[in-house]
Amino acid sequence: MAGWTNKGKAQVLGAALRAVALPTNYYVALVTSAVSPTADTNLMSDLTEIAAGNGYTSGGYSLTPGATDFDSLLENDGNDRGEIQIKDVVWNASGGSIPSSGTARWAVLTDDDGTVADREIYYFWDLVTDRQASDGNPFTLQDLEIRTTE
Repeated sequence: MAGWTNKGKAQVLGAALRAVALPTNYYVALVTSAVSPTADTNLMSDLTEIAAGNGYTSGGYSLTPGATDFDSLLENDGNDRGEIQIKDVVWNASGGSIPSSGTARWAVLTDDDGTVADREIYYFWDLVTDRQASDGNPFTLQDLEIRTTE
């Protein structure tokens, strides 16, 4: 399951209709199954991020707003929704697995607050199963899509 957080909905509306400043960058971070994100999740501190190391950096993978990192934008009249897709996000496991212990279950889209724990969660994706990439292999998130129907 994927979905918007209420924080994410409010931020998008604020940016689109009230000219609230957008983050300079966004991040896709990996979190464990310890706490599942929901519409009411606000901050990274509400979740358990996987440990940094072996190719994964605390706070996740940096994305710059624009057509390069958000590479597909679609008005989908057949399904009555708007869709945007993020380029493939890849961490290469080196020196050990990603995560270094345990597994990742969720990916989350955050803002760029300098303190990772204070980053706002805008959107989340269920990775369907607990995942880990062994040393020498990529941990890839392909075609992460953000959808809005209202």
